[in-house]
Order: sequence, then C-alpha cells, then structure tokens
Amino acid sequence: MKKKNNLFLIGPMGAGKSTIGKYLAKKLKMKFYDSDQEIEKRTGADINWVFDVEGEVGFRKRESRIICELTKKDGIVLATGGGSVISDKSRKYLSSRGIVIYLNITIQKQLIRTRKNDTRPLLKTKNSIQSILEKLAKERNHFYKSISDIIINADDHSPQKIVQNIIKSLDLKI
Repeated sequence: MKKKNNLFLIGPMGAGKSTIGKYLAKKLKMKFYDSDQEIEKRTGADINWVFDVEGEVGFRKRESRIICELTKKDGIVLATGGGSVISDKSRKYLSSRGIVIYLNITIQKQLIRTRKNDTRPLLKTKNSIQSILEKLAKERNHFYKSISDIIINADDHSPQKIVQNIIKSLDLKI
C-alpha cells in the first residue's frame, strides 16, 4: 500500500481547520493550502461573492475542482471548507489521496466561534444560526465520519494542543 503523504482537515465551520492547518504544516514542515483561499485567489473575489453570483451549486463545483487539483500534490496539509464533503468526488479525492483528519466540534462551540463572523455565506440568513448549524451537522456529520482516518476533538483545546494531538495520532497512521 502506498504511504499517504498528505493531511486533509475536514469538519464544520468554526472547527479551526485553517488555523490548525497552518500550525500543523509549519510543525511538520509541509506546504499549507486552504481550499477557500485558493478559490478566492483564482476568482479574484471572496467566497460571499461567489455564492451570490453562482449560488451554492456553482461554488461547490469550483470547490470540487480545487480539491481535485490540490489533493494530487504531495506533502501538503489542506484545510477544506465545511461543505466540501457534500461532493462524492471530493470525498473520493480526500479519502484516497491522504490522511483525513476530522476536527469535531459541538454546535455550542461553533456558535461561539462563528457569532461575529460575517464572511460565512450559509450563516447570512434571518433564521436562527443555531438551527442552521444543527441542520448542517445533520446533513454532513456522517460524511465527515465516513471518510476520516482520525477524529480529533477541537472543542476545548488551543490550536497548539490540537496539533500535538494530531501528531500523536499520526504516529500510528504514517
């Protein structure tokens, strides 16, 4: 079996995938990518604009193409968007091309971490943010679990401690 040299972070919004990914990549001397940042770089616009113009369906197509491309690289840490696991193709790319690390977080912690962030298109609504997060969790958590090689609790630890926990878990996987 081919050794997997890539680490892919999945999980809901607010789990800390981007922050933890940067720390993890630095600690392991790997290149870091963030799928949302790559989309923004290539479109020259922020995620909200892409959602407004193309809708979620258009955004997810872009996201799947970016994930396909980035997962072909070797020796990277990739932070994915919370909804990236919706796509069958993206799940296949992630699970077959690297070690998938699910950063698990409670709805309550998500509420705290996302409450002042107005850059998340799925939270721009008149509906209760808690009910939206609960709906997304119901739709996505089984996908996160189905492709994860490692599940890490990202609720009550600092990014540095979470990175330590990931590295400790990787000793068994790499």
